[in-house]
Amino acid sequence: MLWEGVVDEDVRALWEPWMIEADQLLEDEELIDQVFEAQGKRHEYSATRGRSQTPAEMVLRLLLLKHVRNWSFDVLEREVRMNLAYRDFARIGLGKVPDAKTLARIAQALGGEVIVELHRRLVEIAQQKGVIRGRRMRVDTTVVETTFITRPIRACWATARAC
Repeated sequence: MLWEGVVDEDVRALWEPWMIEADQLLEDEELIDQVFEAQGKRHEYSATRGRSQTPAEMVLRLLLLKHVRNWSFDVLEREVRMNLAYRDFARIGLGKVPDAKTLARIAQALGGEVIVELHRRLVEIAQQKGVIRGRRMRVDTTVVETTFITRPIRACWATARAC
């Protein structure tokens, strides 16, 4: 597979229990297709011109790893670069790990609706396989940095009004 046989056995033994369960759930073609299609819609000619996109299966697995571990994109990049088990789980193997900026742009391009749909589908698959009951669903509410102008707090206090 990814590690040319010898290392593969040892790396799989390092996987955490949740990774084994998630690996089986992430084999769903519908999930991978949703990511692939969303990446192709980033720009008008994304699907036909320029560099080839980051493999959809890799993106899906990296975003899940980020969510499960509650990491930033920078931490995700660093951890996956140095951990063989995470590289194997994300289907990167000995290849290059996408940098944090690329991962952030891909996640932004997928958008909230696609992420919610991916979560819904993942919960549906997990329910079918008896992994979870699925009575509640938590959706990632990642904060995105933006630029905005704030008024000085003293000015708000001085005028005794809400700012």
